[in-house]
This record gives sequence, C-alpha cells and structure tokens, in this order.
Amino acid sequence: MYVSSNHILVKCLCSGIERRNTEQFVHKMVSNFRAWLLLTAVGCFTFVSSAPAALTTTKTKSNPDKCKPLVIAHRGASGYVPEHTLGSYALAITMGADYVEPDLVMTRDGHLVARHDNELGLTTDVAKHPEFADRHKTKTIDGHVMTGWFTEDFTLAEIKTLKAIERIPETRPGNARMDGIFQIPTFQEIINLVKSLQISQQRPIGIYPEIKHSTYFRRLNLPMEDLVVETFHENGYTGASAPVYIQSFEVNNLKYLKTITDLKLLQLYDSNPSDQPFDQVVSGTDLTYGDMAMPDGLKEVAKYAFAVGPDKSYIIPRNRDNTLGEPTSFVQDAHAAGLKVHPYTFRAENTFLPKEFRSKNPSKAAIGNLYGELRAFFATGIDGLFSDQPDKAVAIRENCIHS
Repeated sequence: MYVSSNHILVKCLCSGIERRNTEQFVHKMVSNFRAWLLLTAVGCFTFVSSAPAALTTTKTKSNPDKCKPLVIAHRGASGYVPEHTLGSYALAITMGADYVEPDLVMTRDGHLVARHDNELGLTTDVAKHPEFADRHKTKTIDGHVMTGWFTEDFTLAEIKTLKAIERIPETRPGNARMDGIFQIPTFQEIINLVKSLQISQQRPIGIYPEIKHSTYFRRLNLPMEDLVVETFHENGYTGASAPVYIQSFEVNNLKYLKTITDLKLLQLYDSNPSDQPFDQVVSGTDLTYGDMAMPDGLKEVAKYAFAVGPDKSYIIPRNRDNTLGEPTSFVQDAHAAGLKVHPYTFRAENTFLPKEFRSKNPSKAAIGNLYGELRAFFATGIDGLFSDQPDKAVAIRENCIHS
C-alpha cells in the first residue's frame, strides 16, 4: 500500500526544534509513503491535504482496542488545530490517539464530508464567498431553527473551494491563526490518511465516524448509513474486530446498521436526559435518553450496540458550584449489560473544566488541569473517552504500548 506523491502535500511551519530533526523525520516519512508528511512537535504544526487518492484495499485485522481507556481524538486534535481537517486528524494520530472521530454529513451530490454540522458558517469561510450568497437560508434541523449555509445545498466540488476556520476562536485563538489553511475532507480522504499513517506509526489506528442528522438527510433522499458501510467495506474494514465504531444520537439507524454490517456500533446520549433522539420524536415514541440510561434501557441498547457514548455528566455529574459530584452507577450498569462506555468530551480549557481543575488564570481560554478530571473519570472504569486534546489522555493512561 502506498500513497502517490501527487496525493499528499505537506507544509511544515516549525519553530523551537532543530531543523535537522525535522529533516530526519521527513526523510523517514518519504521513505515510507513516497510522499511528504507532517508532524507536530513542540511548536511545529504539520498540515496535510490529500486528494481522493486510491489506496489498495487491504483486509484490516489488527485492532487498536488493546489500550484502556481508548483515546478517541474528538474531531481530530481539535484543541490544537481547527476541527475536522486532515491536519487535525494527522496531529491526533502522531500524539498517540487510538481512533480519530469524523462527524459525517452529506453534499447535494451524495458525498460524505467531515463537518460537525451540516451548517457551514461556523466552521468554514463560506461567508466570504459572494458566489454562494444566495445559498444563505433558514432551515429546521432536528427541530432546531438554523440560519446559514448547508452542505446539502453544495456539490463536493463547491465544498472543496471552501477553507476551514476555527469554530470557537474566542476559546482557541491559536487555532484561529490557521484559518484558511485546510480544505474540507471527504470520508475517503480521511481513510486514506489513516491507512497511510499506520505505516509510519507502525500500529493500527481506528476510525470512529458519527452519522449526523440521520433522519433529516434521509428525508432529503440523502441517506448515509449504506454509504458509510459500503465505504468501510470497500476499504477492507469488515467484521466486529475491525478498528471501527459507527456512532449516532439516533436509534433506528443504528438498529438498521446492525442488519447490514458487523462493524461495532455506539449509541450516543445527549447531555439532557429528558431529551429524545430525533427519530423517536418523529416516530411518536416517548423514549428519552434518560430511559436509555437506566439498567433496563441499557439492556435494550445492548441488543444492537457494542458500546455507549454518554455525555460525561451521566458518569460524574457536576454540583451546583460546578465541581465534580459523586459517580453514578452508569458505568457499572452499562458493563452489566455487556456494553463498553466511551464518554464525551474532555477538553483542557477553563470554560469546559470543573471548578476545582480550572487554572488560576481567570480567562475561559486558559488551560487548566485536564489531567485531574481525566483521572477522576479513569477511576470509574470507563473503557474509552473522547478528547479534543488526545495527548493529555495518552500521557497518563497506564499499561499501553502506544503511550
């Protein structure tokens, strides 16, 4: 398996490390890939952009799930590089993440691309493109009114003219300095990147996509489930041992996926237990995420899912003063039902941390003690976690050859 040098372009902006070290690293990458690659070390960001290159399909048998807890790079290393970009995924992998997590949405012409939402205004420079001014619309997505530009109104070729920007620049101003560098990647480009980096990293790397707004896209005649599975299967990812999880906040699409693939499935839980999965709202049931978190609800989830992905408050809720409270029985109940537990999302900035782990710097963007929060959750017996700064979790987990 190889990637043509025409398919990987690398720009490395470095400071604070010796030039010869960068050259030695790049030389190693060239010998492995026949291409340029990038890495982030101290002060060195690597940026990768890839055309939809054809990699040879290989049967994937190795599995990254040997480490505990698994470290899932949430939207890539999104605490350091704008989310859902090849640069963000590449950095997460070089930091030691076991899985990278792309959120998937659809283009008008039926292509899977990685964005947190189908609305493009928050994470791309679409507002600066006058040619797309007439695409600005107001829509109702999963019951929420949104105004902006939406992926389903763009072809892939049009999406590729856009560049990624930082979603929360006030919290991550360093990331915002990289606005305009990265394209919007396709699902296939992410798979190509992961397969390529497995060579240089000499370890299996998993892919953990979330199917976004399943019911909404199905109503537009742009269903994602079969396409996601077909893409995985065509790339050699088959069977329950493949380094893959497919996740969704909805229920019926996961049950459907169970009938067409043996790839591992994960049921996500919204942060508000009283909320319902949107497909359940449409179906007219009274099923809530809180119901699904009870012991009997977890047993029902285990009939179609391999794991559950709760908001971390299901495991350790916050007290009124924003400190961590006492752990619940969620992990034990899920394990009793035969489910793995992968909570979300662990972030290092003060604005996201419990009060006791915030830094003395009053800025919401200041970096606090994420290690403290992670250790509290490790103690509950979780099997994995989603983090915007995957290097933090990798650094403190024990008994893992990748760390």
